[in-house]
Amino acid sequence: MRGFSARYMKRIFYFLSCALLTGFILPTPGASAQEFNCTVSTNFRNLTGNDFTFLDELGLNVREYINLRRWTDDAYEQNERINCTMQIIFTEAITLTRFRVRLIVASRRPIYGTVQQSTVTQFNDDSWVFDYARGTPLIFEPDRFHPITSVLNYYAYVMLGYDYDTFSEFGGTIYFEQARRVAEIAQATGSIGWAQMAGDRTRGELISQILDPRFREVRKAYWDYHYACLDRFVKDPDAARRKMLEVVNNLEVVASDVTRAYYLDQFFTSKYKEITAVFEGSSIASRAYDTLSRIDPSHLSDYSRMLQ
Repeated sequence: MRGFSARYMKRIFYFLSCALLTGFILPTPGASAQEFNCTVSTNFRNLTGNDFTFLDELGLNVREYINLRRWTDDAYEQNERINCTMQIIFTEAITLTRFRVRLIVASRRPIYGTVQQSTVTQFNDDSWVFDYARGTPLIFEPDRFHPITSVLNYYAYVMLGYDYDTFSEFGGTIYFEQARRVAEIAQATGSIGWAQMAGDRTRGELISQILDPRFREVRKAYWDYHYACLDRFVKDPDAARRKMLEVVNNLEVVASDVTRAYYLDQFFTSKYKEITAVFEGSSIASRAYDTLSRIDPSHLSDYSRMLQ
């Protein structure tokens, strides 16, 4: 039987806590399912002049690449797999086999005590360029740069890092470190989308901020937000709202210390709808609105619904 890592034991402890609170069935030790349940789609409608139907094959290959690989040493039950989606949208055929692509990635995790899921990550990456010809295999070589698989490896590790951070405080560090290693190898090649420059919304800048001590409070927010807020909302909504207000106030401190915080923006990109729903009509909605209007003005129209 595979040995259990400390990270897996934290997940077991977390599921035990949720089981006691909600009556959920515990995962069975020794499970062997892979980590991801990823739906992959391809869209090449913007490409004209040639037959690009072979790109559907790439979508199938990516789905197998993500779903059939073991990305961690931890044991997963089938119902523990991370639900995620990847939309591969071809925006330009530079040649018959070289493409410019937009990649939309999202991952979710369950909200315990409910049948709902919370969006944990949501990325819109329009800096992906690669060559692909019919029948090209996708080979897992994490220590070498490849225009397709390096991007897939990066987002797989990033999604794992985010997910583990929601199950234990800073639990995703090892996977974020792996994502940074992928980014560093890619940066050495000068490939598009990987540069680490403040203000740029690149893969390299995102992982740099995630592991930057200045953004430690953002990482902690993922744990507090999911475990102490969403997962306990059904049992004690007022306490969950108070905790969420504390999370929002802590994030304002981060926002005041840094500029152009891509990582912080990503938090609100995936969470603003939930935050609005949690505070809407509550006694502390106006306090939450005041803070959110300062640190996330791009979603101000949504937050204004909290006051109605």
